[in-house]
Amino acid sequence: MTTAEIQTPKGTMKVSFFAEDAPNTVANFIKLAKSGYYDGLAFHRVIPDFVIQGGCPFSKDMSDPKVGTGGPGYKINCELNGGNQYHDKGVLSMAHAGRNSGGSQFFICHSRTNTKHLDRQHTCFGKVYEGLDVIDLIRQGDKIEKITINEE
Repeated sequence: MTTAEIQTPKGTMKVSFFAEDAPNTVANFIKLAKSGYYDGLAFHRVIPDFVIQGGCPFSKDMSDPKVGTGGPGYKINCELNGGNQYHDKGVLSMAHAGRNSGGSQFFICHSRTNTKHLDRQHTCFGKVYEGLDVIDLIRQGDKIEKITINEE
């Protein structure tokens, strides 16, 4: 089983992936993480009781007016038919600017309260299984220090 550790100044979130439900999205995230793509990027969008969002390459400098608009230079298709497509606390999901336009930006849900409308609209591809408290500690501008992929 492949897992990830998202290291932040507020603590580490350990993630398991929904590889059967969203294989291409999981593979894309793992590829980007292994290349160091996410290292030093900020959680540029933090909405309490909703989500924390990161993965924009422009967020290395939070004063850049393009923060929140960047990606890896390509787009991936949504994978919305799997069994784990429900946005609950700790779920990692692919951000996009319209169906099939995701790439590197992802968000992690604070709770199920305000996220039901995202079900089957954004690809859920993993879930934080340890470090759930870190999600609530993250503030806008906090950096992703490193994402480590563990393959067992």
